[in-house]
Amino acid sequence: MLIDRTGLAQFLRHRREALQPEDVGLPRGPRRRTSGLRREEVASLCHMSVDYYSRLERERGPQPSHQMLTSIAQGMHLSLDERDHLFHLAGHNPPTRGTLSEHISPGLLRVLDRLNDTPAEIVTELGETLRQTPMSVALTGDTTRYTGPARSKGYRWFTDPASREIHAPEEHPFLTRMYASGLRKIVTLRGPGSRAAHLAELLLAQSEEFRRVWDDHEVGIRPHESKYFIHPEVGALELTCQILVDPGQVHSLLVYTAVPGSESYEKLQVLSVIGAQSLR
Repeated sequence: MLIDRTGLAQFLRHRREALQPEDVGLPRGPRRRTSGLRREEVASLCHMSVDYYSRLERERGPQPSHQMLTSIAQGMHLSLDERDHLFHLAGHNPPTRGTLSEHISPGLLRVLDRLNDTPAEIVTELGETLRQTPMSVALTGDTTRYTGPARSKGYRWFTDPASREIHAPEEHPFLTRMYASGLRKIVTLRGPGSRAAHLAELLLAQSEEFRRVWDDHEVGIRPHESKYFIHPEVGALELTCQILVDPGQVHSLLVYTAVPGSESYEKLQVLSVIGAQSLR
């Protein structure tokens, strides 16, 4: 497929000018005169240089890669139809839709963008973190950095002992059963040959603990609403987890909060300062 440079440039320009700062979690500021977002703002959202993005709008530069287009689609909060249109303009076949898609819906992104003062993350049905707020990174670390099977929280639980350190020890037996139960449900739902089935096969080969709980055939073990974390700098926290599910993309937004006035609430305030310092 050939790239349509003129169509791509016009589409990007139109989408940039239609986006408002508040749509993507940016402050408007008193001196803003241009309609929509600036090129440097879009470039930052898409994790690319201003020069690279500017050349796309000017019908110049190399053909964008699949990875770059994925970043643009998410950074500009494109819908699935808009994402597919972007890929076709750039001369690529768009990614698959459905359960394997990692494209986050614009609505879910808008909610996440407004939660900068709260630990929150968007995850797939296999527990792969797609996006985190700064407070989420301060609480659990950057869980988007993993690759391969280790992207799944459940996989890390059984293969990486360090992944358990942030959870209170008394929670470990329940979480072990919950992760095995959750994976069994998805394997049954998606069937043989699915990514879930592949994860189960890997864990059966690598973890004796997983084999033991897998053989119990437990299903329907749901997460507790209260989560107990052990943070290396602020200590123990009791947080409430609310879950918003996007059924169209099989993604979930997890939001962690503490009861106002509680010790955990005060610790979250300290954690926000620690997270801001880390970002700087």
